[in-house]
Amino acid sequence: MSAIDLFIEKARQGAKKLVLPEGQDPRVVAAANMIIEDKIASEVIVLGTESEIVAACAKANISERKFTCLDYLSCDFFEEYAEQFKEIRKKKNISIEQARESIKNRIFFGALMTRNNMVDGLVAGSIASTGDMLRASFNCVGTSPGIKTGSSCMIMDLLTPTESGDNVLLFADCAVNPDPDADQLVDIAIATCNTYRSLMGKTPKVAFLSFSTYGSAKHELLDKIVEASKKFKAKIEAENLDIIADGELQVDAAIVPSVAKSKAPDSKLAGAANVLIFPDLNAGNIAYKLTQRLAGAGAYGPILQGLARPINDLSRGCSAEDIHGVAAITVCQSMV
Repeated sequence: MSAIDLFIEKARQGAKKLVLPEGQDPRVVAAANMIIEDKIASEVIVLGTESEIVAACAKANISERKFTCLDYLSCDFFEEYAEQFKEIRKKKNISIEQARESIKNRIFFGALMTRNNMVDGLVAGSIASTGDMLRASFNCVGTSPGIKTGSSCMIMDLLTPTESGDNVLLFADCAVNPDPDADQLVDIAIATCNTYRSLMGKTPKVAFLSFSTYGSAKHELLDKIVEASKKFKAKIEAENLDIIADGELQVDAAIVPSVAKSKAPDSKLAGAANVLIFPDLNAGNIAYKLTQRLAGAGAYGPILQGLARPINDLSRGCSAEDIHGVAAITVCQSMV
């Protein structure tokens, strides 16, 4: 069973609601119908005017809508949301007119629906930019309690399992934080553990990666990785978290048991890491694309994480099937 099939099966147990804000996109309405047909969500709310939805459905050859339509610009709670957004942004001293203008952006409006528990998660980005997605996420929903840094991960569905038997690894951060410091790496690790548990239902095993294992090299580039690993392990112990972690580790010592026995014989991971934390965006982005292109792994994401509510971005080149898959992941995230 592929990773996405696994996530779909899990999502079917959730009976959750989703919002897809980009109702002007034929791919979105097609995906909305698919999500309902596959019982991934109990309800999908698609934002758009009636004319937008009609036109999108026509292009997608949809004759029967199985999703709920919402013309958000004329709904009876638009003004309530404008007042709420003004309050959220009170440090910026925005006017009610500015608040109204901001939430005319359908991604912001959908994010407020998510904030207010009208839905359990949001999936968008087939049209909106990643910048818009991040701004809506941070301004309307914010980060989870105890986490200051929003981040992302890539879900790597491996063609061949690791020696420890894992078919799915999570790589982070691959899309949001260019050069995180030690405290941000800790936040990224915590968020990725939460994502891993929500999707896989197993104990996260975290490796902080570098070009050094246990001080085999010395360089200022390694300092933040060593510090992050120490802080993360201290947090696990202080809060009695069900997480196994180690670092700094070279990637072979993190995921190959035979190499771990040689390079890091005392590592609690023992070469069985399933969550890989990269030192910066260069490393994370390069690693996931190499794994995808040379090893034939499926790569799903970037999945946004560390947010108070599940919101996920799409590639602007996505298909309806891609949206359908990300919807299943989003529902799983909401079930934690």
